[in-house]
Amino acid sequence: MEKKTVVVGMSGGVDSSVAALLLKQQGYNVIGLFMLNWEESDINGACTSESDFEDVKRVCSLLGIPYYSVNFAKQYTDRVFAYFLSEYAAGRTPNPDVLCNREIKFGPFREYALTMGADYIATGHYCGIDHNADGNHYLLKAADAGKDQTYFLNQVTQPQLERVLFPLASLKKDEVRRLAEENGLSTAKKKDSTGICFIGERNFRAFLSQYLPNKPGKILTLQGEEVGEHIGLMHYTLGQRRGVSLGGKQGESGRWFVVKKDVKNNILYVSHGDESPLYTPCCEVQNLNWIGYMPPSTPFGCRAKFRYRQSEQDVTVTLTEKGAHVDFAVPQRAVTPGQYAVFYDDTRCLGGGVIV
Repeated sequence: MEKKTVVVGMSGGVDSSVAALLLKQQGYNVIGLFMLNWEESDINGACTSESDFEDVKRVCSLLGIPYYSVNFAKQYTDRVFAYFLSEYAAGRTPNPDVLCNREIKFGPFREYALTMGADYIATGHYCGIDHNADGNHYLLKAADAGKDQTYFLNQVTQPQLERVLFPLASLKKDEVRRLAEENGLSTAKKKDSTGICFIGERNFRAFLSQYLPNKPGKILTLQGEEVGEHIGLMHYTLGQRRGVSLGGKQGESGRWFVVKKDVKNNILYVSHGDESPLYTPCCEVQNLNWIGYMPPSTPFGCRAKFRYRQSEQDVTVTLTEKGAHVDFAVPQRAVTPGQYAVFYDDTRCLGGGVIV
Protein backbone atom coordinates (compact mmCIF):
# COMPACT_ATOMS: atom_id res chain seq x y z
CA MET A 1 0.00 0.00 0.00
CA GLU A 2 1.33 3.41 -0.97
CA LYS A 3 2.37 5.62 1.92
CA LYS A 4 0.04 8.45 2.83
CA THR A 5 1.54 11.95 2.65
CA VAL A 6 1.30 14.33 5.61
CA VAL A 7 2.29 17.99 5.42
CA VAL A 8 3.26 19.21 8.89
CA GLY A 9 2.99 22.87 9.82
CA MET A 10 6.41 23.49 11.35
CA SER A 11 7.16 26.60 13.41
CA GLY A 12 10.70 25.82 14.49
CA GLY A 13 9.51 24.85 17.97
CA VAL A 14 9.76 21.54 19.81
CA ASP A 15 6.07 20.63 19.48
CA SER A 16 5.85 20.69 15.68
CA SER A 17 9.31 19.05 15.50
CA VAL A 18 8.11 16.07 17.55
CA ALA A 19 4.86 15.94 15.56
CA ALA A 20 6.95 15.43 12.41
CA LEU A 21 9.13 12.86 14.19
CA LEU A 22 6.14 10.78 15.33
CA LEU A 23 4.51 10.79 11.90
CA LYS A 24 7.79 9.70 10.29
CA GLN A 25 8.04 6.85 12.83
CA GLN A 26 4.45 5.85 12.04
CA GLY A 27 5.37 5.31 8.40
CA TYR A 28 3.91 8.39 6.74
CA ASN A 29 5.58 10.27 3.90
CA VAL A 30 6.21 13.51 5.83
CA ILE A 31 6.83 17.00 4.43
CA GLY A 32 7.67 20.01 6.61
CA LEU A 33 6.09 23.34 5.70
CA PHE A 34 7.12 26.56 7.45
CA MET A 35 4.66 29.47 7.41
CA LEU A 36 5.90 33.05 7.23
CA ASN A 37 2.95 35.03 8.60
CA TRP A 38 4.64 38.26 9.66
CA GLU A 39 7.33 40.13 7.74
CA GLU A 40 9.51 42.35 9.85
CA SER A 41 13.21 42.92 10.45
CA ASP A 42 14.95 43.37 13.77
CA ILE A 43 17.26 46.30 14.56
CA ASN A 44 20.07 44.62 12.61
CA GLY A 45 17.94 44.23 9.49
CA ALA A 46 17.56 40.45 9.81
CA CYS A 47 14.14 38.87 9.34
CA THR A 48 13.02 37.74 12.80
CA SER A 49 11.63 34.44 11.43
CA GLU A 50 14.92 33.36 9.86
CA SER A 51 16.19 31.66 13.02
CA ASP A 52 12.94 29.67 13.31
CA PHE A 53 13.25 28.47 9.72
CA GLU A 54 16.86 27.46 10.40
CA ASP A 55 15.54 25.25 13.23
CA VAL A 56 13.01 23.74 10.82
CA LYS A 57 15.81 22.99 8.35
CA ARG A 58 17.92 21.30 11.03
CA VAL A 59 15.06 19.12 12.29
CA CYS A 60 13.89 18.12 8.80
CA SER A 61 17.41 17.33 7.68
CA LEU A 62 17.92 15.07 10.69
CA LEU A 63 14.60 13.32 10.05
CA GLY A 64 15.36 12.97 6.34
CA ILE A 65 12.23 14.76 5.18
CA PRO A 66 11.85 17.60 2.66
CA TYR A 67 11.00 21.08 3.88
CA TYR A 68 9.56 24.20 2.29
CA SER A 69 8.55 27.72 3.26
CA VAL A 70 5.40 29.56 2.23
CA ASN A 71 4.53 33.23 2.72
CA PHE A 72 1.07 34.04 4.10
CA ALA A 73 1.97 37.52 5.37
CA LYS A 74 -0.63 39.29 3.21
CA GLN A 75 -3.42 36.91 4.24
CA TYR A 76 -2.39 37.31 7.88
CA THR A 77 -2.43 41.10 7.62
CA ASP A 78 -5.82 41.15 5.90
CA ARG A 79 -7.58 38.43 7.92
CA VAL A 80 -6.00 38.58 11.37
CA PHE A 81 -4.01 41.75 12.02
CA ALA A 82 -6.64 44.12 10.58
CA TYR A 83 -9.25 42.53 12.86
CA PHE A 84 -6.83 42.76 15.80
CA LEU A 85 -6.44 46.52 15.28
CA SER A 86 -10.15 47.18 14.73
CA GLU A 87 -11.06 45.34 17.94
CA TYR A 88 -8.53 47.29 20.01
CA ALA A 89 -9.75 50.54 18.45
CA ALA A 90 -13.27 49.58 19.58
CA GLY A 91 -12.09 49.06 23.16
CA ARG A 92 -12.23 45.27 23.09
CA THR A 93 -9.46 42.72 23.77
CA PRO A 94 -9.17 40.31 20.80
CA ASN A 95 -7.46 36.93 20.65
CA PRO A 96 -5.49 36.79 17.37
CA ASP A 97 -4.37 33.18 17.96
CA VAL A 98 -7.97 31.97 17.56
CA LEU A 99 -8.32 33.81 14.25
CA CYS A 100 -4.89 32.68 13.05
CA ASN A 101 -5.98 29.05 13.34
CA ARG A 102 -9.22 29.56 11.42
CA GLU A 103 -7.98 32.08 8.86
CA ILE A 104 -4.41 30.86 8.23
CA LYS A 105 -3.35 27.46 9.60
CA PHE A 106 -6.57 25.68 8.71
CA GLY A 107 -7.31 28.00 5.80
CA PRO A 108 -4.62 28.98 3.25
CA PHE A 109 -2.07 26.62 4.83
CA ARG A 110 -4.41 23.64 4.54
CA GLU A 111 -5.30 24.54 0.96
CA TYR A 112 -1.64 24.95 0.01
CA ALA A 113 -0.74 21.61 1.60
CA LEU A 114 -3.41 19.86 -0.45
CA THR A 115 -1.89 21.27 -3.66
CA MET A 116 1.38 19.66 -2.56
CA GLY A 117 -0.32 16.26 -2.64
CA ALA A 118 -1.14 15.99 1.07
CA ASP A 119 -3.52 13.26 2.18
CA TYR A 120 -3.44 14.86 5.63
CA ILE A 121 -2.17 17.98 7.34
CA ALA A 122 -0.80 17.96 10.88
CA THR A 123 0.23 20.50 13.51
CA GLY A 124 1.89 20.42 16.92
CA HIS A 125 -1.27 21.47 18.78
CA TYR A 126 -2.03 19.74 22.07
CA CYS A 127 -5.45 18.29 21.24
CA GLY A 128 -6.99 15.27 19.57
CA ILE A 129 -9.29 14.59 16.62
CA ASP A 130 -11.97 11.95 16.07
CA HIS A 131 -12.91 11.52 12.42
CA ASN A 132 -16.15 9.75 13.26
CA ALA A 133 -18.05 7.32 11.05
CA ASP A 134 -21.08 9.64 11.32
CA GLY A 135 -19.20 12.15 9.14
CA ASN A 136 -18.41 14.59 11.95
CA HIS A 137 -14.93 15.61 13.04
CA TYR A 138 -14.80 15.93 16.82
CA LEU A 139 -12.16 18.07 18.55
CA LEU A 140 -10.87 16.23 21.62
CA LYS A 141 -9.14 17.53 24.72
CA ALA A 142 -5.43 16.76 25.06
CA ALA A 143 -4.01 14.31 27.59
CA ASP A 144 -2.00 17.21 29.05
CA ALA A 145 -4.76 19.36 30.57
CA GLY A 146 -2.27 22.10 31.38
CA LYS A 147 -1.27 22.42 27.70
CA ASP A 148 -4.63 21.68 26.03
CA GLN A 149 -5.04 24.08 23.09
CA THR A 150 -8.62 23.40 22.05
CA TYR A 151 -9.48 26.90 23.31
CA PHE A 152 -7.55 28.37 20.37
CA LEU A 153 -9.26 26.03 17.89
CA ASN A 154 -12.86 26.82 18.86
CA GLN A 155 -13.59 28.64 15.58
CA VAL A 156 -12.22 25.97 13.22
CA THR A 157 -14.98 24.54 11.03
CA GLN A 158 -15.91 20.97 10.14
CA PRO A 159 -14.55 21.17 6.55
CA GLN A 160 -11.27 22.58 7.92
CA LEU A 161 -10.88 19.65 10.34
CA GLU A 162 -11.25 17.05 7.61
CA ARG A 163 -7.94 15.26 6.90
CA VAL A 164 -6.28 16.76 10.01
CA LEU A 165 -3.96 14.87 12.39
CA PHE A 166 -2.82 15.96 15.85
CA PRO A 167 0.11 13.67 16.76
CA LEU A 168 0.61 15.13 20.27
CA ALA A 169 -2.89 14.28 21.52
CA SER A 170 -1.77 11.64 24.04
CA LEU A 171 1.51 13.26 25.12
CA LYS A 172 2.44 15.59 27.94
CA LYS A 173 4.92 18.41 27.45
CA ASP A 174 7.75 16.73 29.37
CA GLU A 175 7.31 13.61 27.22
CA VAL A 176 7.53 15.74 24.06
CA ARG A 177 10.80 17.30 25.20
CA ARG A 178 12.14 13.87 26.22
CA LEU A 179 11.34 12.44 22.77
CA ALA A 180 13.02 15.41 21.11
CA GLU A 181 16.16 14.97 23.20
CA GLU A 182 16.31 11.19 22.74
CA ASN A 183 16.08 11.62 18.97
CA GLY A 184 18.65 14.41 18.77
CA LEU A 185 16.29 17.20 17.68
CA SER A 186 17.93 20.61 17.98
CA THR A 187 14.70 22.14 19.30
CA ALA A 188 14.54 19.84 22.37
CA LYS A 189 15.36 22.61 24.84
CA LYS A 190 14.11 25.57 22.83
CA LYS A 191 12.02 27.96 24.89
CA ASP A 192 8.29 28.00 24.13
CA SER A 193 7.01 31.14 22.43
CA THR A 194 4.70 33.26 24.56
CA GLY A 195 2.38 36.17 23.95
CA ILE A 196 1.21 37.45 20.58
CA CYS A 197 3.49 36.18 17.83
CA PHE A 198 3.94 39.42 15.90
CA ILE A 199 4.77 41.43 19.03
CA GLY A 200 7.20 38.98 20.62
CA GLU A 201 9.32 40.44 23.41
CA ARG A 202 8.56 44.07 22.57
CA ASN A 203 6.63 46.51 24.73
CA PHE A 204 2.96 45.99 23.89
CA ARG A 205 1.92 49.62 24.38
CA ALA A 206 4.74 50.91 22.19
CA PHE A 207 3.86 48.40 19.45
CA LEU A 208 0.14 49.22 19.48
CA SER A 209 0.86 52.96 19.41
CA GLN A 210 2.61 52.52 16.05
CA TYR A 211 -0.76 51.66 14.48
CA LEU A 212 -3.42 53.31 16.65
CA PRO A 213 -3.16 56.87 18.03
CA ASN A 214 -3.38 57.26 21.79
CA LYS A 215 -6.52 59.03 22.98
CA PRO A 216 -6.02 60.11 26.59
CA GLY A 217 -9.07 60.51 28.79
CA LYS A 218 -10.39 60.54 32.34
CA ILE A 219 -10.07 57.73 34.88
CA LEU A 220 -13.11 57.63 37.17
CA THR A 221 -14.28 55.44 40.03
CA LEU A 222 -17.72 53.87 39.72
CA GLN A 223 -18.89 56.61 42.11
CA GLY A 224 -17.84 59.27 39.59
CA GLU A 225 -14.70 60.50 41.35
CA GLU A 226 -11.93 61.52 38.93
CA VAL A 227 -8.66 59.89 40.02
CA GLY A 228 -6.36 60.27 37.02
CA GLU A 229 -5.89 60.21 33.26
CA HIS A 230 -5.50 57.17 31.02
CA ILE A 231 -3.31 57.07 27.92
CA GLY A 232 -5.89 55.40 25.67
CA LEU A 233 -8.58 52.77 26.37
CA MET A 234 -6.94 50.27 24.01
CA HIS A 235 -4.07 49.88 26.50
CA TYR A 236 -6.28 48.52 29.29
CA THR A 237 -8.28 45.37 29.83
CA LEU A 238 -10.78 44.26 32.48
CA GLY A 239 -9.18 43.09 35.71
CA GLN A 240 -5.85 44.75 34.91
CA ARG A 241 -3.81 45.81 37.93
CA ARG A 242 -0.39 46.65 36.57
CA GLY A 243 0.07 49.76 34.47
CA VAL A 244 -2.91 51.69 35.82
CA SER A 245 -0.42 54.16 37.40
CA LEU A 246 -2.52 55.38 40.30
CA GLY A 247 -1.29 55.78 43.84
CA GLY A 248 -3.15 54.44 46.86
CA LYS A 249 -5.89 56.45 48.51
CA GLN A 250 -4.86 58.34 51.62
CA GLY A 251 -5.07 56.08 54.65
CA GLU A 252 -6.05 53.03 52.59
CA SER A 253 -4.16 50.09 51.14
CA GLY A 254 -5.01 47.95 48.14
CA ARG A 255 -4.60 47.94 44.38
CA TRP A 256 -6.52 49.66 41.63
CA PHE A 257 -8.40 47.43 39.19
CA VAL A 258 -9.79 48.25 35.74
CA VAL A 259 -13.50 47.38 35.97
CA LYS A 260 -15.15 49.04 32.97
CA LYS A 261 -14.46 50.90 29.72
CA ASP A 262 -16.81 53.53 28.30
CA VAL A 263 -15.64 53.77 24.69
CA LYS A 264 -18.26 56.32 23.64
CA ASN A 265 -17.14 58.84 26.27
CA ASN A 266 -13.49 57.66 26.43
CA ILE A 267 -13.64 56.98 30.19
CA LEU A 268 -11.78 54.27 32.09
CA TYR A 269 -13.47 53.10 35.28
CA VAL A 270 -11.45 51.68 38.17
CA SER A 271 -12.02 50.29 41.63
CA HIS A 272 -9.68 50.60 44.60
CA GLY A 273 -9.13 47.42 46.61
CA ASP A 274 -12.59 46.06 45.79
CA GLU A 275 -12.73 43.43 43.03
CA SER A 276 -16.45 42.73 43.34
CA PRO A 277 -17.39 44.96 40.34
CA LEU A 278 -15.34 42.58 38.16
CA TYR A 279 -17.63 39.62 38.86
CA THR A 280 -20.60 38.90 36.64
CA PRO A 281 -23.25 36.14 36.60
CA CYS A 282 -23.57 35.82 32.80
CA CYS A 283 -22.38 36.96 29.38
CA GLU A 284 -23.59 37.29 25.79
CA VAL A 285 -21.80 35.44 22.99
CA GLN A 286 -21.94 35.88 19.21
CA ASN A 287 -20.28 34.33 16.12
CA LEU A 288 -20.94 30.84 17.47
CA ASN A 289 -19.15 27.91 15.87
CA TRP A 290 -20.15 24.36 16.85
CA ILE A 291 -17.69 21.54 16.20
CA GLY A 292 -19.65 18.43 15.28
CA TYR A 293 -22.24 19.34 17.92
CA MET A 294 -25.90 20.19 17.45
CA PRO A 295 -27.00 22.29 20.44
CA PRO A 296 -30.61 21.85 21.61
CA SER A 297 -33.06 24.71 21.18
CA THR A 298 -33.80 24.62 24.92
CA PRO A 299 -31.29 25.74 27.61
CA PHE A 300 -28.59 23.13 28.16
CA GLY A 301 -25.76 22.63 30.62
CA CYS A 302 -22.08 22.16 29.82
CA ARG A 303 -18.76 23.64 30.92
CA ALA A 304 -16.92 26.65 29.56
CA LYS A 305 -13.70 28.66 29.66
CA PHE A 306 -13.60 32.43 29.13
CA ARG A 307 -9.83 32.68 28.77
CA TYR A 308 -7.13 30.15 27.98
CA ARG A 309 -5.54 29.92 31.43
CA GLN A 310 -8.72 28.99 33.29
CA SER A 311 -10.32 25.82 34.60
CA GLU A 312 -13.65 24.81 33.06
CA GLN A 313 -16.72 26.32 34.71
CA ASP A 314 -20.29 24.97 34.89
CA VAL A 315 -22.65 27.03 32.72
CA THR A 316 -26.14 27.00 31.23
CA VAL A 317 -26.36 28.03 27.57
CA THR A 318 -29.50 29.48 25.99
CA LEU A 319 -29.44 30.08 22.24
CA THR A 320 -30.60 33.52 21.06
CA GLU A 321 -31.21 35.17 17.69
CA LYS A 322 -27.71 36.66 17.68
CA GLY A 323 -25.83 33.85 19.45
CA ALA A 324 -26.18 32.65 23.03
CA HIS A 325 -26.81 33.83 26.58
CA VAL A 326 -24.50 32.06 29.03
CA ASP A 327 -25.38 31.84 32.74
CA PHE A 328 -22.58 30.92 35.15
CA ALA A 329 -23.09 28.55 38.09
CA VAL A 330 -20.61 30.75 39.98
CA PRO A 331 -19.99 34.45 39.12
CA GLN A 332 -16.88 34.84 36.98
CA ARG A 333 -14.14 37.47 37.21
CA ALA A 334 -13.18 39.79 34.35
CA VAL A 335 -15.15 38.17 31.53
CA THR A 336 -13.73 40.29 28.72
CA PRO A 337 -15.43 41.44 25.47
CA GLY A 338 -13.41 40.31 22.46
CA GLN A 339 -12.21 37.11 24.11
CA TYR A 340 -13.91 33.75 23.51
CA ALA A 341 -16.32 31.64 25.51
CA VAL A 342 -15.42 28.03 24.65
CA PHE A 343 -17.73 25.13 25.54
CA TYR A 344 -16.83 21.60 26.63
CA ASP A 345 -18.20 18.24 27.70
CA ASP A 346 -16.13 15.56 29.42
CA THR A 347 -13.89 14.79 26.45
CA ARG A 348 -14.60 17.27 23.66
CA CYS A 349 -14.48 20.92 22.74
CA LEU A 350 -18.03 21.62 21.53
CA GLY A 351 -17.24 25.00 19.97
CA GLY A 352 -17.30 28.62 21.04
CA GLY A 353 -18.06 32.22 20.27
CA VAL A 354 -16.81 35.74 20.91
CA ILE A 355 -17.87 37.49 24.10
CA VAL A 356 -19.72 40.75 23.41
